[in-house]
Amino acid sequence: MPSVPRYMPLLLGFSIAISAGNPVSAAVIATKSYSYFTIRGKTADQLDEQLSTRGPTANGSSARHPGATKIRFGGDATYIQAAGRCKVGSAKVTVHTQIILPRWINRKGASKQLSMIWDALSSDIKRHEERHAEIARNQARAMEKQILALPPQYSCERMQELVTEVSTRGIEEHDRLQAQFDRVEAVNFQNRMMRLLDHKFKASGGAR
Repeated sequence: MPSVPRYMPLLLGFSIAISAGNPVSAAVIATKSYSYFTIRGKTADQLDEQLSTRGPTANGSSARHPGATKIRFGGDATYIQAAGRCKVGSAKVTVHTQIILPRWINRKGASKQLSMIWDALSSDIKRHEERHAEIARNQARAMEKQILALPPQYSCERMQELVTEVSTRGIEEHDRLQAQFDRVEAVNFQNRMMRLLDHKFKASGGAR
C-alpha cells in the first residue's frame, strides 16, 4: 500500500486596508480551486514512488506529498470615527484555497486489487485536503467575528493596531489547528485505510 506523507498548508499573508466607514457589516469571501499532477504505474510500489517524486512540495521543503492545500488569507476593514471614538464599520476576510490532487492516468490494465487500493487512497487524500480548506474557511469566519466585536478606540490608528493583532493571532491559531489536524490524521492513517479497503472489498462482493 502506498505510504502517505501529510502536507501542512502553505499560509500566505493577511493584510488589512483602511477606508472610509459605513454601517457595520461582514462578508467572508471563500474561493476554492483544484489542480492535478499526473502519476503513472501498475503496481503499488510504482504509485508510491510516483507520489513521492511527482507530488507538490510545501513551505520551502524539497519533500514531496501526495496532496496539498495552498491557503491565502486577505481582507480589509473600514472604520467609522464619531464623537472622538473610532469603531469598525465593516470587515471582509477572504480566503482562497487551492487543492492539489494526484491523477492516475494509466489505470487501464491494472489489477482490480490495485484499483481498489487507489480508490481508497485517492478518496482519503481528497477528504484530507478538503478538511484543510474547511479549517481555513472556519478560521476566516472566526477572525471576522473577532474584528467586528472590537470595542471603539480613541483613534483609528489604535483600532488598526487591534485589527492587525486580531488577524495575527487568528493566523497563528489557524496554523495550530492545521498542524493538530495533520498529527491526528497521521496517527489514524493505517486504521482509516484498512476500514476504507474493507468497505470497498465488501462493496465489490468480495472479489479479488
